[in-house]
Amino acid sequence: MFRIAMLAGRPATRLLLGPITLFFWLRTPQARAASADYLGRVLGRPARARDTLRHYFAFASVILDRVYFLAGRCEAFAVEVHGKELLLEAARAGRGVFLVGAHMGSFEALRSIGRAHAGLRVSMAMYEDNARKLGALARAVDPSLLEDVVPLGRIDSMIRLEERLRRGDLVGFLADRALGGEETVSVDFLGAPAAFPTGVFRMAAVLRVPVIRMAGLYLGGNRYALHFEPLADFGATPRSERARQVALAMREYAARLEADCRRLPCNWFNFFDFWAEPAAGAAKHGGEGDVRDAAAAEGEGDMREGDGAKGGGGVRGRAGARRGDG
Repeated sequence: MFRIAMLAGRPATRLLLGPITLFFWLRTPQARAASADYLGRVLGRPARARDTLRHYFAFASVILDRVYFLAGRCEAFAVEVHGKELLLEAARAGRGVFLVGAHMGSFEALRSIGRAHAGLRVSMAMYEDNARKLGALARAVDPSLLEDVVPLGRIDSMIRLEERLRRGDLVGFLADRALGGEETVSVDFLGAPAAFPTGVFRMAAVLRVPVIRMAGLYLGGNRYALHFEPLADFGATPRSERARQVALAMREYAARLEADCRRLPCNWFNFFDFWAEPAAGAAKHGGEGDVRDAAAAEGEGDMREGDGAKGGGGVRGRAGARRGDG
């Protein structure tokens, strides 16, 4: 599918999204049920079939656009940027920051700001499974993209993060999914408690770096809106206050994520039961499992969402079985 997208161009390839969306909508009942559950919460009424179809179509659109953003074909899009000055200030000061987002909209659209401004260096922090998925696409599009990846889960991960921060990088994470065994906190989200991982915020507190919230929201057609806003600054946080400040930052993160969900519901790309309690010691689901498993079975791997952030990224698996982050 990648080759078709690159050869035919975006307008022609988008003509395929309708039948592709319908195919996967029919083939992925668990993900469809999760979509309906989420949309019911955010819309305040039972979700209809056309609501979930619209949700799937937005997901397919963002996956397709990912190819063009990674290939540097940003001229195909109308992108509005809010809060860019925050990033430029950090770059001028030479201090690194954490960019913290979610599996909401497009991280590749967010990364495009680094290409548009020579002084901004955007790195991606992700677990190795997600890095491998991104690597397959990156090698086909632009192998140099892999230089921007910071693998997590290694002995030297924290050292490599510190190196990026010292040189003034903006280091991106997706902070809405937890790996098994990772500490989480229960935060009210769309009217019910949901478990959010603490790892990214605890790292920010230990490294004493500012946290900027990011969102690359899909507005339909070829339009995206990039938002950057201050979320937390752990620079002066004493050790005794870290846990409290991390909890406050996470509640604020969840509140702003909820606001985005209510404003643009179809940008939410967690196609599993986000509110389910994970089994003790078990990893939660890495994302769009049902959708991507079906895609792989049908040979549609090039269009799979392996979002890493992408700072985080999907870990393939059946919905409800596993939840993975970056």
